[in-house]
Amino acid sequence: MPAEPLSRPRIVAAAIDLIEREGADAVSMRRIAADLGVGVMSLYNHVPNKSALLDGVAETVLSQIEFADDPDADWTDRVRMQALAFRQIAHHYPRCTMVVVSRQLQSTAGLLPVERALATLRSAGFGGHEAVRILRVFIAYIVGSLLREVGVTPTFAPVHRPDIAVENVDPLLFPQVSGLAPMLVDCDHESEFEFGLELLIQAIAVQLKR
Repeated sequence: MPAEPLSRPRIVAAAIDLIEREGADAVSMRRIAADLGVGVMSLYNHVPNKSALLDGVAETVLSQIEFADDPDADWTDRVRMQALAFRQIAHHYPRCTMVVVSRQLQSTAGLLPVERALATLRSAGFGGHEAVRILRVFIAYIVGSLLREVGVTPTFAPVHRPDIAVENVDPLLFPQVSGLAPMLVDCDHESEFEFGLELLIQAIAVQLKR
């Protein structure tokens, strides 16, 4: 069976696979060429440089977000659905999501989720400056939750090593940590995310009433 012809989508897919395995720092044009079994110069016929390749990764990931938006729904429901849709793709591509939030995308795929979110917030009655700030808060929350979930930031994440479990702390020095240890070492990521999302939405709703 003949090999699949070299193309931009194939190159980007190889980069996505590499990033999820080893992280964005592993990406180079030479490494991608080696993974695809082609000469490095042949990549430049489809992708001009590494920066363009990473833009392609971000655009491809964002293009896979499945928005189930209902224009007639309350804005809180629309924001909730959009946040959950972004989280779903971020959960599927955790390392590539870090690439997404590090790029300034000008393509349709890159700008569409931003346009949807801003349009929802503006239609709810928020001013332009407020809408932008709220969007940034949601992005920060989603990415921060993702980092905790995939184990990049261990603070208050589930503890899997018994030798550093918080049950072993001195209850006289740390009575709250000791008393709440079972909850600190256990985490239902889905439930935690939805709890935080509801807090954000309720706080923003209060801001809108003001």
